[in-house]
Amino acid sequence: MNFPFETFAPVFALVGIAAVAGWVFVTWLRIKHGYPLDGVWGQAVYPKKMDEEAIERIKLLSTENAQLRAELGSVKDRLANVERIVTDDTHRITQEIEALRSPSH
Repeated sequence: MNFPFETFAPVFALVGIAAVAGWVFVTWLRIKHGYPLDGVWGQAVYPKKMDEEAIERIKLLSTENAQLRAELGSVKDRLANVERIVTDDTHRITQEIEALRSPSH
């Protein structure tokens, strides 16, 4: 008599999924409450605590990142204007330049 794997396959799959979900949940709880995690060979691996120097470095990097993003935004705006000028037809640009030269005020 053969073992009917087809009938028990969903059960095996559910048990495997439940085991993985349980492991993820327990790991999350350990991290949340500051308990050590298990390393490869069972040794305790504690979550890294941030020292003042690391926190200050993160702040500096975040500030620099914000400045670079703002500069990139202005460069994109300037590039859009240059693209508009380059792709416009010459006749229209000439008319706009002449309109700016003539005293309309």
